Amino acid sequence: MYFTDRGIEELTQRREGEQLDVEWLALRLRAFVDLNPQFEDAVERLATFLARDDEDDLD
Repeated sequence: MYFTDRGIEELTQRREGEQLDVEWLALRLRAFVDLNPQFEDAVERLATFLARDDEDDLD
């Protein structure tokens, strides 16, 4: 289990049953980077991964 799994589990539990809007997610990611600029590269990589995820399923 990765350390980040705790945060993912918390997100799943706290937002269970909700449908999240992509705009909301983008705003939250930007707010996080504003508060934690040292994680800008990681957030950029995550956003790119999420943006391209469905393209990979076509192969």
